[in-house]
Amino acid sequence: MRLITPLLATLAIASALATPVHADPYKWCAVYGGFGNTRESCYYMTLGQCQASVSGLGGFCKPSPWYDGKPVRTPEDGPPRRSRRS
Repeated sequence: MRLITPLLATLAIASALATPVHADPYKWCAVYGGFGNTRESCYYMTLGQCQASVSGLGGFCKPSPWYDGKPVRTPEDGPPRRSRRS
């Protein structure tokens, strides 16, 4: 028991500190199908987009497990700006 407690504490801390390499701008996932044959598509920025995609197909929307809420920079945004020193 003395070995398990520190191991579990270390595992909990490591999983809490783990972050994705790239932030994901897609906040919603559409889940389609049923009866053990489900598919997920996590490419929706708004709940409305996701709901429109599953409308009439019998699916539902859920929050994406990969979305972290951080702003995302794309190559089209250009290089990051450096702060000027006075």
